[in-house]
Order: sequence, then C-alpha cells, then structure tokens
Amino acid sequence: MSAKSVISKEVFIPHDEKMLAAVQVKRRTKKKIPFLATGGQGDYMTFICLSVTNKKPAHVSVTKVKQFQGSSAFVKRSQWTLDQLRQVNGIDANKDCPEFDLMFDNAFDQWVAGSSGEKCTFIQILHHTCQRYSSARKPDFVNCQSKLLGGNSILHSAADSVTSAVQKASQALNERGERLGRAEERTADMMNSAEQFAVTAQKLAMKHKC
Repeated sequence: MSAKSVISKEVFIPHDEKMLAAVQVKRRTKKKIPFLATGGQGDYMTFICLSVTNKKPAHVSVTKVKQFQGSSAFVKRSQWTLDQLRQVNGIDANKDCPEFDLMFDNAFDQWVAGSSGEKCTFIQILHHTCQRYSSARKPDFVNCQSKLLGGNSILHSAADSVTSAVQKASQALNERGERLGRAEERTADMMNSAEQFAVTAQKLAMKHKC
C-alpha cells in the first residue's frame, strides 16, 4: 500500500473525510527545529493533503501530514480551511517545475514536490476544488500554467474518459437491445409458423376423418 493510501486510510477516513489529493514535499528553505515530537531530532516525510468531509455541508481542508523517522504512523501537524487559503504560486507559468508556494491567513510555506507531475496534479485538483467549494473569496492562483487551471487538464481528460465509457456502454446496451429485439421477432415468427402448421395439420386430420 502506498504512503498516500495509508494516509487516506489512517488520517482521513476515521474522521469521515475523503482525501482528494496529496503531494509529498520538502521545504525549499529549511526551518531549524531543535526538538521534534518524537523526542529528539530526526528526519521526516511531509505531505500536503486536500480533503473534504463526507457530511453536508462539505468542509474542505488543507492538511500538513508528517511521518517521522522510525515510526510507521502518519500524524497531522497543521491544518487550514479552504477559506484560509489566500494564494497558490506555481512559480513558473511557462514550464513545468516542482516548486510551489502556499499562502494562508497565518502561514506561508515554500515547497518543492517530488516531481513536476505530482505538483501539477495537486494544483489542478486544488484549483478545481476551490472553484467548487470556496466561498465568494477564492484564492489567487499566480504563475501557474494555463493547463493547470483549465483547458486540457487531467480533470477534463478524466471526465472525457468517463463520458466515453458511458457512451460505449450505452451503445453496447443499445446493440444488445437490438439483438434481443431481432431474436424476439424471430421467436414470434417461429411461433406464428408453428400455430399455422398446427391449424393446417388439424384441418388435414379433420378432412381425413370425414
């Protein structure tokens, strides 16, 4: 099971939340932390996660999740509501890059994702989620490639794939219905023929009796 799957299972599902996206990150500028919650200094992995509550009205959160060295557990370290998100900075609007910044009401973090692809996927889903769930004041997306904010995004591609699959399934059902219809027609023709044969045979039998 991947780390993201474990985070979804252990951190969000128990709180009746659905994890929409997660990206593993490292700080571009390291903060000096003399003492960690594990009882001393140590390495750790950091994930920025996007989640939504299953209960209505839905509440969306951006959560910083960490896994400390020597521990298999993932723990929440910081969490913000979507309305607290002020700006998403993609750093370079002209090319793919793994760096991005997140600015909240009370925090500002500069991150580098594990890959440009991971960062792009996260920002696409984050933008889509903001458009769907944010209140009147939506966060600004700056220095982001246009493909991340619309156009040929993976979200539209996924939607197209689903639509295509539905259309193919509908076509298959229609074809199956047509085949069943033809089979029913043939069955009806055979029944009519059988009835006509039975009537003819009965007439012949009556004629021979006479």
